[in-house]
Amino acid sequence: MMMLLKKIPTKGLNMKRTAFTMLELVMVIVVLGILAALAMPRLDRDLRQEAADSILSNIRYTQHLALTDNKHLFNNANWQQRYWRIVFSTCTGNDRYFMVGTDDNMESSSNAFFDQNEAAIDPRSGKPLFWTNGQSCASGVDTSAVSEEVFISKKYGITNVRSFGSCANTANSMGHIGFDNLGRPHYGFSNSNQPNYASIITTRCTFTFTLSDGDAFAIHVEPETGYAFIDGQTGS
Repeated sequence: MMMLLKKIPTKGLNMKRTAFTMLELVMVIVVLGILAALAMPRLDRDLRQEAADSILSNIRYTQHLALTDNKHLFNNANWQQRYWRIVFSTCTGNDRYFMVGTDDNMESSSNAFFDQNEAAIDPRSGKPLFWTNGQSCASGVDTSAVSEEVFISKKYGITNVRSFGSCANTANSMGHIGFDNLGRPHYGFSNSNQPNYASIITTRCTFTFTLSDGDAFAIHVEPETGYAFIDGQTGS
């Protein structure tokens, strides 16, 4: 049975297409501008949190290396100098950076520095977490051979790093912290010449980081356990 389809006449139908008026476009632009203005402080907070999370991750990575790579060398009285450590320092021009490594050859560095071949490898890039103390890291300087994670001034706008508590560094106010094979935190071990564990910290170590906008955050490292966390974020 055939069905006849009735043709619907189109003549006379309103085929006009609608569009935004100029007033509506202006209102949309105004609303987007307000949303962007409200989002800016949020973006700043995210950068601060990103910096805190990244540095905390590298402190924990340092402890992980200490737990998995036993640096005990009992036939050498200086073996504690080999502890895995994270060191905060300054490039020429006052930019801040950090590096992670171990003084395997026990050169008795008073500032806990080490050579590039003794640096930890950034698992994200496969490059060493290292920079030479006092060398410029300004724009235009070739830093491609090392991990970009170490340049915390460039990446996050950090203008100052200070250490307090059991890891306070009176020489440059930045400092370092290392870990033994049990994950316990140590400070001042870079000149150790007898295996007496005298460098183990007994009170909390705190690093504070100031950003270019004046905002700041702190990371604490607890004694004995070496548990590290962001100030105000104990579950971090």
